[in-house]
Amino acid sequence: MSDEAQTEMRESEEHRLEVEMLERREAALAHVVKFGDPVLKSKASPIANFGPELRSEVERMVGIMQDGLGIGLAATQLGALRRLLVFQAGPESEPTALVNPEVEWLSEEMAVAEEGCLSLPKVSMDVERPLYARFSGRDVEGEPIVIEAAGLEARVLQHEIDHLDGVLILDRTTREQRKAALRALREGSSYSPSSEEEIAEEGELREPRTDA
Repeated sequence: MSDEAQTEMRESEEHRLEVEMLERREAALAHVVKFGDPVLKSKASPIANFGPELRSEVERMVGIMQDGLGIGLAATQLGALRRLLVFQAGPESEPTALVNPEVEWLSEEMAVAEEGCLSLPKVSMDVERPLYARFSGRDVEGEPIVIEAAGLEARVLQHEIDHLDGVLILDRTTREQRKAALRALREGSSYSPSSEEEIAEEGELREPRTDA
């Protein structure tokens, strides 16, 4: 087989895999509650029962998170007002469930980073959060768990616990970015702070990411 034919086959396979990934993502995101649904502004209730039903719920949430190309997901994002979240802060990390999570400690050292949300399609915004944090809760079997987190992991966990308290990144960003993001959500368009910078520098608009 010629090099040209091998290249064509490789490109065809890559295209097929990309199409399959996008189809899985679209199917996963169809389960996620979107902005405007009142459940996203509601506070979740603690979980009292541990067992097979909870394990199945966690498996389903992990599947939706991974297929949706997210790194975190709260039960409220699937319409269930239960204090349950899953997260996977990196491709090498194991997906983890945290039941009835609590924030035990937050550092005084802060960091600003651009955050997206699976419930806020096509928008992202700058959010300032503590750089280090400690969380407690239960694992899927009901055993106590404590997580010492830093950087992206600390940010993801804060983001998902916010969801369980009815708080969105819209509530955590600047007034100007909130207005711009709300306008994009109403219009079905996209918005990200980096897009604004690129518009100023190059006159181009880049599709923002969503992640949690």
